Amino acid sequence: MAVDVDAARRAGSVGALYARNARSVVARGLLATRSTNWPVMLSGFFEPVFYLFAMGVGLGTYIGDVELPSGQTVTYAAYIAPALLAVSAMNGAVYDSTNNVFFKMHYGKLYDAMLTTSLGPLDVALGEILTALLRGGAYAAGFLTVMQVMGLNLALSAVFAVPAVLLVAFGFASVGMAVTSYLKTFQHLEWVTFVMLPMFLFSATFYPVTVYPGWLQGIIKALPLYQAVELVRGLTLGVLDSQLLGHVAYFVVMIALGLTFTTRRLRTLFLG
Repeated sequence: MAVDVDAARRAGSVGALYARNARSVVARGLLATRSTNWPVMLSGFFEPVFYLFAMGVGLGTYIGDVELPSGQTVTYAAYIAPALLAVSAMNGAVYDSTNNVFFKMHYGKLYDAMLTTSLGPLDVALGEILTALLRGGAYAAGFLTVMQVMGLNLALSAVFAVPAVLLVAFGFASVGMAVTSYLKTFQHLEWVTFVMLPMFLFSATFYPVTVYPGWLQGIIKALPLYQAVELVRGLTLGVLDSQLLGHVAYFVVMIALGLTFTTRRLRTLFLG
């Protein structure tokens, strides 16, 4: 008996949401990136490197060493380098899951075409997010190499910073794509920048969160970038404690919520 694919999708079965073919979306994304977006990728790698030399090396000469809550003293460059790595993961993931996704959704009509095939909304969401993760992984490996050459990785646990950065990027990309699915115009993307800028400045990126009043510290510690900075910083500096597991759990929840909302929103928008 013939099966009505559209009717099956609207029925809400697992097969309607996920056809286990996210790799085709990834392949298409990599092909597009290789042909049109390589200058953007280069700028994404060099931006944290420039910040590291300007702030960590230049300004760090005047600031001196920084004392961590554990009592360990590190150079200012070693303190901000892992934070810049986390920021790079956030920026790359958010760029891919907002600007790129918005164009594909509203102008390129790419998702309309994808979802007329056997692909489901979860295939599209995972494919787009995994493409962003590959880019984030390349950034992380390159920047960690720079940190290693400069002697800023102070513990063997720094090798785990790459999977940590991928987890961070996964979280931001999942939520970023979910948010983008509700935006109507390019001007609405400015709201994303409005949220990211204060996170970049205040999430213990350039100085410890303890410089703020207690009530403000609580707000900052709830921000995803603070969680990312503390996770990556703990790994590169060798500050390994149970709080790292809390940071990991934070992003696992973030990923689950982002994927759920993205999948439901894509189904509503394109499958009715």
